[in-house]
Amino acid sequence: MSTDHVETSASIVSVSRHEHDIDTSNYLKAGYTLKSWLLTVDHKRIALLYLFGVTFFFIIGGILAFLIRLELVTPKGDLVSSDTYNRLFTQHGIIMIFLFLVPAIPGVFGNFLIPLMIGARDLAFPRINLASWYMYMAGALLTVVSMAMGGVDTGWTFYTPYSTTFSNGAVVTAGLGIFIIGFSSVFTGLNFAVTIHKMRAPGMTWFRLPLFVWAHYATSLIMLLGTPVLAITILLVAVERIWKVGLFDPSLGGDPILFQHLFWFYSHPAVYIMILPAMGVMSELFSTFSKKPVFGYEFIAMSSLAIAIVGFFVWGHHMLVSGQSEFAGLIFSALSFLVAIPSAVKVFNWTATLYKGSISFSTPMIYAFGFIGLFAIGGLTGLFLACLGMDYHVHDTYFVVAHFHYVMVGATIMGFLGALHYWWPKMTGKMYPEGWGQLAAIVIFLGFNFTFFPQFLLGYLGMPRHYHEYVPEFQILHILSSAGAMILGIGYLMPFTYLAYSVFYGKKAPANPWGATGLEWRTPSPPPVHNFDSIPTVDSKPYDYRTIREELSHVARA
Repeated sequence: MSTDHVETSASIVSVSRHEHDIDTSNYLKAGYTLKSWLLTVDHKRIALLYLFGVTFFFIIGGILAFLIRLELVTPKGDLVSSDTYNRLFTQHGIIMIFLFLVPAIPGVFGNFLIPLMIGARDLAFPRINLASWYMYMAGALLTVVSMAMGGVDTGWTFYTPYSTTFSNGAVVTAGLGIFIIGFSSVFTGLNFAVTIHKMRAPGMTWFRLPLFVWAHYATSLIMLLGTPVLAITILLVAVERIWKVGLFDPSLGGDPILFQHLFWFYSHPAVYIMILPAMGVMSELFSTFSKKPVFGYEFIAMSSLAIAIVGFFVWGHHMLVSGQSEFAGLIFSALSFLVAIPSAVKVFNWTATLYKGSISFSTPMIYAFGFIGLFAIGGLTGLFLACLGMDYHVHDTYFVVAHFHYVMVGATIMGFLGALHYWWPKMTGKMYPEGWGQLAAIVIFLGFNFTFFPQFLLGYLGMPRHYHEYVPEFQILHILSSAGAMILGIGYLMPFTYLAYSVFYGKKAPANPWGATGLEWRTPSPPPVHNFDSIPTVDSKPYDYRTIREELSHVARA
């Protein structure tokens, strides 16, 4: 399908028919002043503000990861002290999880796309949307400032009683930052849920919603129900640390296991805050680049809700070695296997979507294939950790580090970059160099596997995580992992380079460069401030490529 034909088709199905407005009224050209950006209530601009923010903090977290891998090249701790190393991996974890992985896809693409996908002019609460970005930035900057105040050495989990009594790091400052970020997450989830319930275009029934929207709806439920638990838990850590109230410290009459229950009650569902939006991206990519409706649409939609619900009942598998009863361990083990079923439903249905499809290996599709590979490895190794006997052996080893990174970092960032390349023409109105995009996707996939697959072997052989000194027998695997990290770093730098280049020198993007079906592709690139000149009416199922083909045929006949 040629670009010219797609562009012509997009002009036919576009809701906006005022072509003279395309160059004068899109959200990028409504004002260039800093004040206009900092006070905007346009969901598309706020999405770009999130993009700048999460990119900045991703770079900081990546630098810390580079220092960690550099230290682990040699068995002796000869680059930094053990105390500094503790602060390195703690700050790396806090920044990458709370400042990047949790807000990245919802903050950037959820903000930008949900109103466009459901035919709305904006989110339900535009000012709350802007406030949520300010809270995210305030909390994130406070968390980063804690590094200059001595950093945090507790691990990103803030385990007690070390975090409340013994640590000499800036625990309260970092905790306050995370507390504020939590409110940002709650506001975002509230905005998404109300918008999806109340602002769908006429004819946009629940089972005509794009699966991207379903995924964000499920994510918003986790944000609303789970995030307050984390916020309260971190607040209680600060209360015990400052006023010595006996909540978690046994010497003060507290219970450290209580902290673990509270923390993991949020933090395991938080895994799905990170991965569910990426799964929503995958549904869009596999459909668009195979030119087929998503196989088992209803099953994938319901599986998102199933993941969100069952995810709240599996927190105890993080505590199989904490002293909880064997009966509780068996229950949590069984539930952990159960939560894998809806994830498997998605993977099998995406695979079925590809069957006999007209597959295009464009850059976003390569990221989608990479997601499948990394998520499958991460998911299957998660089943190992759900087995009581296996978990006793590999708990707190590099096996857990590898598993976590395959799911959270590998799969989620593949989803983020796939979304960025897929919707970049819509967000900026510019195309990027396709060849460079394909190469970067391959380099990232290979670099990631070189980095983290050796860590499965390290963990199985008994290498504990969080150690910066180790026996010489492990050095070759650490060298492989660190070399892979260099490749991965180069892969991550490539999109920064060519996407920035495309903003200034890229080819002008048509309204629908991929021949996709969603409402967001029926607006100019980039969309006007008001999204649609008139609210569209939806009268077909999602991912109906017959409409696109019929309109292309009509154009050809004309």
